[in-house]
Amino acid sequence: MGQTQQTENSEEIDVKALQDMYKKFVMECPSGQLFLHEFKRFFNVDPTGEAADYAECMFRAFDTNGDNTIDFLEFVAALNLVFRGDLEHKLRWSFKVYDKDCNGYVDRNELLSIIHSIYRIKKGTKTDMSDAELTVDDVVERIFQAVDSDGDGHINMEEFIKGAQKDPWVLNMLKLDMNPSRWVLEQRRRSAFF
Repeated sequence: MGQTQQTENSEEIDVKALQDMYKKFVMECPSGQLFLHEFKRFFNVDPTGEAADYAECMFRAFDTNGDNTIDFLEFVAALNLVFRGDLEHKLRWSFKVYDKDCNGYVDRNELLSIIHSIYRIKKGTKTDMSDAELTVDDVVERIFQAVDSDGDGHINMEEFIKGAQKDPWVLNMLKLDMNPSRWVLEQRRRSAFF
């Protein structure tokens, strides 16, 4: 239990990038509060594009105090986790992305919604779709079979973490959320503000 696994992500956010983000954050949000529509604009996400649902889920996970805004400290804390966190911390964060209603469980509809968004983003960015022969419903069913250890139709955080850690396929299916830094960097590169 004392050991932590590092994810394969070796990219880190540097001080200059953080300073640039702070400048952009203050410029975009002089109030110090970032709302969802500003978050999407901040990362140059088309409100109706394939990344919109994913951006909304990330926004909710970044908003740690649940006030429907992200202040700069929440923003920096989230980016630190995204770029430097260990596997278990990233899984805990991912769970928050999947748990849309924040009730402590991921149900089939929540999982279906996120997996559908991931498929749309992967298809839109031509990312590896080696599991493309599986439908979204097939993926959700397979994840539930592998992760829902008590069979109650809900996945709690402990089941989510243990299931992802012990099943490489499940972890791979969560990879877009497990490697949100790739998404953040991609959106950052596309943004004219960075």
